[in-house]
Amino acid sequence: MNDRQNPYDPYAHDPYAQPQPEIIGYDAYGQPVYQQTAPPQQYDPYGRPPPQSPQPQGYEYDPYPQRPQQPAQYDPYAQQQSPPQQAAPPHEGYGYDTGGQQPWVPQQSPVPQSQQPRSAPADSEEIPAEPPREEVSAQRRTEAPQYATEQFSFVEEPDDNSEDVIDWLKFTESRTERREEAKRRGRSRVVALAVVLALVVVGAMGYLWYADKLPGLSSGKNDKPSVAGAQKRDVIALHLHNTKKPGMTSTVLLVDNASTGQGTTVLLPNSLSLAGDNGVTTTLAKSVEDDGSAGTRESLGTALGTPIGGTWRLDTPYLEVLVDLVSTIDVDTDTAVPDAKKGATPLVGKGAQQTLSGRMAVAYATYRAPGEPETKQLARFGAVMHAVLKKISDDPQAATVTVQSLAQILDPSLPEKSLAVSLAKLAEHAKKGAYQTVLLPVRPDGRVSESDTVVKNVLGGTATAPEQGAAVRVGVRNATGKPSATENARITLVNSGYAFADTGNASTAAASGVTYADDAHKPKADEVAKTLGLPATSVAKGQGAQNVEVSVVLGSDYKVPPPQ
Repeated sequence: MNDRQNPYDPYAHDPYAQPQPEIIGYDAYGQPVYQQTAPPQQYDPYGRPPPQSPQPQGYEYDPYPQRPQQPAQYDPYAQQQSPPQQAAPPHEGYGYDTGGQQPWVPQQSPVPQSQQPRSAPADSEEIPAEPPREEVSAQRRTEAPQYATEQFSFVEEPDDNSEDVIDWLKFTESRTERREEAKRRGRSRVVALAVVLALVVVGAMGYLWYADKLPGLSSGKNDKPSVAGAQKRDVIALHLHNTKKPGMTSTVLLVDNASTGQGTTVLLPNSLSLAGDNGVTTTLAKSVEDDGSAGTRESLGTALGTPIGGTWRLDTPYLEVLVDLVSTIDVDTDTAVPDAKKGATPLVGKGAQQTLSGRMAVAYATYRAPGEPETKQLARFGAVMHAVLKKISDDPQAATVTVQSLAQILDPSLPEKSLAVSLAKLAEHAKKGAYQTVLLPVRPDGRVSESDTVVKNVLGGTATAPEQGAAVRVGVRNATGKPSATENARITLVNSGYAFADTGNASTAAASGVTYADDAHKPKADEVAKTLGLPATSVAKGQGAQNVEVSVVLGSDYKVPPPQ
């Protein structure tokens, strides 16, 4: 029994009731499929055929649906043919005529032929029962063709694989980004390192330039010590002349050792024996007075075995001006210097770090107490010069201004600029504390030992020792009252192969005398007396001049011997 045969339907015998659509099956989604009912034909005064509804097709799935055919073009000259009239389905009810009108049935979109339901059987036939929906779905899946996934490029991968691909893409992208970021950081580090290295190089060059240590451009002002090999020294001979006491001089050597960075003042005693021209031996004091700067400089270089670059003569008035130019000096004094006025306060006090003006510095540098050896006064002069060097500027240009301010006529061997440069270098050593004052030891005969450390280490030279069989040095003092007697004795001794040394003048003596200090020199003293025409009784052992082996005092009995 179907819905149309339900005896309990209240609308089954209603002539005006609209018939219900008949369910002829179910679609793939389980929705009912109703039978299409043709709408009632309407009268067309123009005789045009009514539209035809598409014929229902069997309910079958078509995996390759055909594209709809293009509608045929309308032909106005073609004869119109009316489609055969289809008999309306019989109407069940009470047999009332409804005027040929069919009840309204909801319209559905055309169903593909494969999915259209089959024609309903006649009323007299039984409608077979619908199979279960699960069986239909299984049957459809069985009947549907099987296709491989690889045949279609648009088929999506399973969700798990898709997530893996996305994760891989993200990983690849992040790794690429990390690599790029690492490259950028590497480039940044390289650039930063290059900048740092450039700054270090520029800073080092600037420091070397500022410290005057730049290779090729350094003036040698701040060179580091170099003990190995030959050392570079700059030596200046400084002679202080006391204008208040004629003939009183003090000599020192100012040594700048550029290799060791050390400055030194070497004190030279006036008794130092020097070899003069024509084999004449003299003392340093007499050489300064007689031979002048050039002769003394050469003699000192020969005796000490070191070259002397120049000579600076500094008279006491210029020393006073020099100290005032540097605005006083501080000296550790070893004694008090009395004032020229009796009963007055000492001009220079004794003690450490005594501040001295120009006048006070000159007084202390030239002071020699009664009975004091010459070396005491020489040491005071060295202390004053050390204090002056501490106050002079170590800038060569500023030092040049100081030297020019002295308005002093300098020796040609040491012009203003050269003297200023040397003083600036010495001042630098003095300011740093790399400065010393030493005394050159001299033996009683005025000679310097070959093994003396001052000559070897400070001056870098070798003292000239008397050679085996060298001429005997003879010192002559004139006590005859005749100036020509000294020259006559010099000529006689030199022609006889002796080295002559002028030891000055003495008060008139009646008898001449020949003395020797060493017993080994007695035979030489006898020969000297014989050469000068003096009696053998005039030879005696005694203390003579410090720089000679034999000393002679010419008295009134001295006669010029005839030429031999």
